[in-house]
Amino acid sequence: MMTVLIIGYWHSKYDKRVYRTVRALSKRAHVIYQYGAREKEIAYTEGNITFVPIEFEEFHTKNAFVRYAFDKKVMDLIINASYDILYMHHFVTFMPIRSLKIARRKGKRIVLDFHEYIPEYFLMNIPKLFEALKNKIMRSVYFEMINLADKLIFVSKECMNNSVRGVKKEVLLVPNFAEFGVQSPVKNKEIVLTGGDSRNINKEKTIISELIRYGFTFKVIGMNLREQFELEHRYIDFLPYHEMMREISKSAFSLISYDPHSGRENKNYTWSAPNKFYDSLAAGTPVIVRESFTEMSRIVKELQVGVVINPESTKQAVNRILEAYESYDKIISNIERNKNKFVW
Repeated sequence: MMTVLIIGYWHSKYDKRVYRTVRALSKRAHVIYQYGAREKEIAYTEGNITFVPIEFEEFHTKNAFVRYAFDKKVMDLIINASYDILYMHHFVTFMPIRSLKIARRKGKRIVLDFHEYIPEYFLMNIPKLFEALKNKIMRSVYFEMINLADKLIFVSKECMNNSVRGVKKEVLLVPNFAEFGVQSPVKNKEIVLTGGDSRNINKEKTIISELIRYGFTFKVIGMNLREQFELEHRYIDFLPYHEMMREISKSAFSLISYDPHSGRENKNYTWSAPNKFYDSLAAGTPVIVRESFTEMSRIVKELQVGVVINPESTKQAVNRILEAYESYDKIISNIERNKNKFVW
């Protein structure tokens, strides 16, 4: 039986995208699965999967020595493990090219699964003075990684098209589809914001405030916004996936419009289609998407499954959302008709 070494890097054991790969490949191959552990764990084998945790303290990930020590352990696995295919969900930060060249010298096939547009995602919050230089260096690294790989997997069509232009490689588009679809019999007149990472929605707060005046409420799942601004909202702590999907399904709209914490929008944002985009649609909830998020805007416009807004234009954004609410049944019908496109 073929063996696949899957590098999850810092991703948690049951990260949705990574663990789907583990489960799928374990049906046809033995999988050695490396993932990031927040506390000490022991490696073990279950069925066709050998789980290999590498411990790190999330608080210290900005420490270069801690990061290098973690990378060294990942490299030891790439060098010493016995496998046929190296499947990487994240590059080895300090040794991105060396890790692939080692696998290539060992005669292994290499698959790279890009969750983000690496040149602008990596060190995203670097001071603006150094941003252009960082992007230039990382673009060089990124395209050398692409050249060393046998197969490439991308999370969005725009990222894929802009990354492999002029490069002859086998590519596959695998968006962050939801795990299942749900439908709530009741839709509350509320807007939901959900996600594991805190979001900067300062540009959207005026829009939300206006919508509250029109009878909407604002619900936040998994992130507390009190530090950002005073805005009336109902907060729900992190939920298991199936419960989160049920909560999203109860809302009239799901907000997917925000800024990076650096305040500088980049291609990693504009080309993205995050989990919560597909989760929201699979939950039967129309999405409110920032127009500069070109990948998601394209999908929303093509399928008519939500509203595209410019947060800089409050009046226009509010009017578009209110108009969408007036033709809500039509949008819901479009979502139901296309729901198979949002679920894996």
